Amino acid sequence: MSDQKRPVVIIVGAGFGGLSAARALASAEVDIVLVDQRNHHIFQPLLYQVATASLSPADIAGPVRSILSSQPNVTVVLGTVTGIDSATRSVSIDNGVRSGAIAYDYLILATGARHAYFGNDHWEPYAPGLKTIEDATSIRRRLLWAFERAEMATDIAERDANLTIVIVGGGPTGVELAGSIIELARAALAKDFRRIDPRKARVLLVEAGPRILPSFTPELSEAAKQSLEKLGVSVRVDARVMNCDAEGVVIGEERVPAATILWAAGVQASPAAGWLGAAADRAGRVLVGPDFSVPGHEGVFAIGDTASLTDAAGQLVPGVAPAAKQAGRYVGDLITRRLSGFPQQAPFRYRNYGNLATIGRYAAVADFGWIRLRGALAWWLWGIAHIFFLIDFRNRVAVTLGWLWSFLTFKRGARLITGMLRTPGK
Repeated sequence: MSDQKRPVVIIVGAGFGGLSAARALASAEVDIVLVDQRNHHIFQPLLYQVATASLSPADIAGPVRSILSSQPNVTVVLGTVTGIDSATRSVSIDNGVRSGAIAYDYLILATGARHAYFGNDHWEPYAPGLKTIEDATSIRRRLLWAFERAEMATDIAERDANLTIVIVGGGPTGVELAGSIIELARAALAKDFRRIDPRKARVLLVEAGPRILPSFTPELSEAAKQSLEKLGVSVRVDARVMNCDAEGVVIGEERVPAATILWAAGVQASPAAGWLGAAADRAGRVLVGPDFSVPGHEGVFAIGDTASLTDAAGQLVPGVAPAAKQAGRYVGDLITRRLSGFPQQAPFRYRNYGNLATIGRYAAVADFGWIRLRGALAWWLWGIAHIFFLIDFRNRVAVTLGWLWSFLTFKRGARLITGMLRTPGK
């Protein structure tokens, strides 16, 4: 950091919003302290491909220090935020070795979200969600180990339970998981076992609402449902999960024996609102002003999944990567303008460049507002867009080569069972 006293901007979180804010402040006369619990940034839209053995973790992640190495006004601090003191304008941080507080002039909270179980947190050991690399590798372990247990099973019921995968939640993550898992079972693993036929695996997608992909048009939602069913996924809508345990799930009044349950049904914001004592919505997101400022907390902003904002156009800003990146750039530019004495920016307005979701090989849906696509063209657009938005050139090359190899051979190159399995989650 500079020896000359300059305003200090603390950014908590190295996700899409946090990194965008840091980069927007690259030319500002400030010292930036970027705090995160992990030393890497992950491209969350492709986490499901790590979970289903299509990609390795390093393909979609990059070290934060390396990403920002060419930006001299950034210092990266690895640690966990334990609290915020608005009176002294400081952030308390603990990294397991030492703890302390860092004073700030501006604070940007981009702490993301975790999966929500709607008051049933005791389900988490049995139905893990997908937000981090650790989540993805844990799910990959559960999936692959389920096939191994099925191969060793001597009881038909036990074998069938191990070959049953239930995904709770019909949003983009749930749909993409379902399509990728059924292709894993019916193509990549098809010839790997001797006592079982992985192609007989049952993948069940459960959605409490009337249709999957509710953020898409009804026509595209129905097209996605038909594509999943054509692949072999059983899709249930208007179906509520009543319980999850080590033996399976209860859907309505029906018990479904399943060794693998995956949760993609909802998110809960980080405890940032609690740190500040700020107002929050039902998902725990901080209620912010039109410029992402936190009311009653001078110089404090919340962005991405941490914030709840209805923008200048009257639309609720969604918790997706493009929105977080736009918010990060907006707040970074806002701070730069303030320090330079320029007029205040106009209130934030989210620009929706389109929604994309993939179902399987040559199957995807795309909604750009002015045009809606399905099938092979949407699938190619989905792939190109995701490669383009990866964090650096190495990741783009690795993902492109990995996808090309999988496309040509129908194989998955990351089918590794790593770590220990522990009950009750298995």
